[in-house]
Amino acid sequence: MYRIFIRPFFFLFPPETAHRLAMRLLHLVLVIPGMKSLIKRIYAPCGQPVQVGGLSFKNPLGLAAGFDKDAKYVAEIEALGFGFMEIGTVTPRPQAGNPKPRLFRLKRDSALINRMGFNNDGVDKMVDRLKRIEKRNMLLGGNIGKNKDTPNDRAAEDYRICFEKLYPYVDFFVVNVSSPNTPNLRALQDVDSLHKILGALQEEPRQQSSPKPIFLKISPDLHPDALPGIVEVCRAHHLTGIIATNTTVSREGLRTPPPEVERIGAGGLSGAPVHPTSVTVVKELVQLTKGDMAVIGVGGIHGRPDLEDFKAAGAALFEVFTGFIYEGPGLLKRLLG
Repeated sequence: MYRIFIRPFFFLFPPETAHRLAMRLLHLVLVIPGMKSLIKRIYAPCGQPVQVGGLSFKNPLGLAAGFDKDAKYVAEIEALGFGFMEIGTVTPRPQAGNPKPRLFRLKRDSALINRMGFNNDGVDKMVDRLKRIEKRNMLLGGNIGKNKDTPNDRAAEDYRICFEKLYPYVDFFVVNVSSPNTPNLRALQDVDSLHKILGALQEEPRQQSSPKPIFLKISPDLHPDALPGIVEVCRAHHLTGIIATNTTVSREGLRTPPPEVERIGAGGLSGAPVHPTSVTVVKELVQLTKGDMAVIGVGGIHGRPDLEDFKAAGAALFEVFTGFIYEGPGLLKRLLG
């Protein structure tokens, strides 16, 4: 029903408008007495709990960062049956992000291109919203980044600020150094920069006396030779795992006509086209980490075969984003049963 009736309706609107409309409608539906239980019965998957980093995930499927940048829809996402979700990417100070339009559909490719630019309300407003959540049965990950105008040599302080302020309200952290839409952000994936950022988080102060899992989110566009160094940095700072991958700047293999892609311009590509690369990166990371760290697979999960690809590669957990937009909430049961 979603692909036949609901998706065509939402795809009449620009992507950001459709996103806000969909979440507001879901919020209104859940306010109706009895609807939350009904939604859970219809959509909640039957996946088994998974233990990662000392945390118990009620199922291994999560919603990737970017869908709920400001922790506005935690209750709505939980009602759909996700085992966890990332909120953010959040920065110390509010920022508007890049000019609109900045989010585009590639329907022929079941893909999106975005150049959002870490638009968010800032970490203080996120904390205020999290304080108002009375109860949840879903793990939350705080995806943290730096402000656009913060120089890279001071980036560690931005990550530390977000880490400190979110610490009491999230279950784990994701360090985002791999978005292609903040100038020079991906340069922070080099070994020296990672040491500074991760070192700052480990010293905060000694992980607030009760360490919480930290994951590093990496780009699919890294040269394979860079992966061993990244793994060693993560190992040195006792990270729980690595998330592979973020969006790609590659445009190879698209079915969308090149002139249409060129008109869209810069941005990170997500969805089905990035899937093979993401699976390859996950497989390489699993081999490099040798069981020392968990690997979370994300990139182009639109159906059960895509999830099985990540399972075969050795991923411990999985995240969806673009596939959720194209396939709808019924995707969860199709993936986990």
